[in-house]
Amino acid sequence: MTKHKYLFTSESVTEGHPDKVCDQVSDGVLDEVLRQDPSGRVACETYVTMGLIIIGGEITTNAYVDIHKLCRDILKNIGYTHPKYGFDYHTCAILNAIHTQSPDISMGVDRGGAGDQGMMMGYACNETPELMPLPIMLAHKLCLKMAELRKKNILKYLGPDGKSQVTVEYHDNKPARVTSVVLASQHTEEVVDKKTGLFSEDARKEIIEKVARPVLKNYLDKETQFFINQTGLFLIGGPQSDTGMTGRKIIVDTYGGSVAHGGGAFSGKDPTKVDRSAAYMGRYVAKNLVAAKLADKLMIQLAYVIGRADPVSIMVNTYGTGKVSDEKMVKIIRDHFELTPHGIIAELKLRESDGSRFGKTAAYGHFGREGEAFTWEKTDVAKDLKKYVK
Repeated sequence: MTKHKYLFTSESVTEGHPDKVCDQVSDGVLDEVLRQDPSGRVACETYVTMGLIIIGGEITTNAYVDIHKLCRDILKNIGYTHPKYGFDYHTCAILNAIHTQSPDISMGVDRGGAGDQGMMMGYACNETPELMPLPIMLAHKLCLKMAELRKKNILKYLGPDGKSQVTVEYHDNKPARVTSVVLASQHTEEVVDKKTGLFSEDARKEIIEKVARPVLKNYLDKETQFFINQTGLFLIGGPQSDTGMTGRKIIVDTYGGSVAHGGGAFSGKDPTKVDRSAAYMGRYVAKNLVAAKLADKLMIQLAYVIGRADPVSIMVNTYGTGKVSDEKMVKIIRDHFELTPHGIIAELKLRESDGSRFGKTAAYGHFGREGEAFTWEKTDVAKDLKKYVK
């Protein structure tokens, strides 16, 4: 008999969402710098509004980056290829406002210290094969499915901008069913019902059948509610309808709100910025510990101070699922993982980029992903940790 039920909701956004456009541009700049100059320092911020992109921040490098070409290529790849989407890579204005990093920050980083103070969270759980919370993984997969069907011209009326939201019902802390699904996608005039002036019922049903059901599968039941373009129209989307900025989707980027967030965004930051690199290491640590079955779920907090290499604190919470105490878990972490900025960069190979590595992280989440770019998703330490299960 089920003792405890509760609902939990996570959301995601597509690569054409204005904030995600900015994340991809900022990480595109980072990729190009690291491709040419692995020791380059990058803190790149992007802002987008109707017809305009502004790229600023601090970059210290001997690389040359053609900002205008890079930006237009990214917009083209996302799908902003026609004025009907309210934003067009051919004609948008691009303003470059980049300058060099402060020498006061460089001084501490050059000694091997952290590039800033702050606390970073890592998390893993055994709800999914990716060792991620189920709600955020389903939300990402729905957005990925919308993008796939748009780019393959299967749902030709979809535009680049879109969002998803998934509510999961848990029974005794285990995901049991999806109670509601929210899908919103920019669309063209061809699916506006001529009688009502609203998004057509046929298109609504098609999105449920071709996007939601293939992704959510057995988590759906007859009581699941679907909310598809709930306002009735989404003709005006992207930067035409909403401004975007780098770093405004930090919960989408991480664990969907399942655990606390340290506060720092990731995109556009080189690995000396522990906002990014230590959060990746936190995920790497947590995932290996859960993969080793030392806990069913585990959150780790790492805290740093600018200019110092070692973290000032490590905290672990296994929510009562640990095979050893949380205090013992901290000692295991210290014995098996290198937590200095230099050590993290070396272990996760964070200075390496083929020109597209970090751009792959900038949409659909930084965690729970496969591929060579996502070195923090490896579970290569788990085999050494399994001895502690006994």
